[in-house]
Amino acid sequence: MTLHWKVVIDATEPHAQADFWAETLGYLVEDNSALIEELLGAGAVPETATVEPHGRRAWRDLAAVRHPDDPYEEKSGTGLGRRLLFQRVPEPKTVKNRLHLDVHTAPGQRDTEVERLVGLGASVLRVVEQPSGSWQVLLDPEGNEFCVH
Repeated sequence: MTLHWKVVIDATEPHAQADFWAETLGYLVEDNSALIEELLGAGAVPETATVEPHGRRAWRDLAAVRHPDDPYEEKSGTGLGRRLLFQRVPEPKTVKNRLHLDVHTAPGQRDTEVERLVGLGASVLRVVEQPSGSWQVLLDPEGNEFCVH
């Protein structure tokens, strides 16, 4: 049996991280507003658990992005395929990631893509040149490392 999974990333500002990664990957920010409105209406969650980052209700401490071609649960807006979930944590990032994402560009487009990502809020940490290939290591807006190939 194949297991369903998602990558969960700790964040100080989950909605800003979701916006950055949605733009980076061409993903969609999940819309959980229908479920949230239902739960608010039933008194199951307090309004303080929500925010309105894009003019619609969202969870204050969680934001996710999903691949636009993957299935999703219509009632909750939750992706059922390739997905990144950003969860608010109180502590800042203090050490190097033990896991990171690699973003692969079309041949000859790496520098253009790096420039676009820097425009979205990333920063270049270093360029790696190896006999097996080259890539750039970037930091997302919260300092998480990722590679652009």
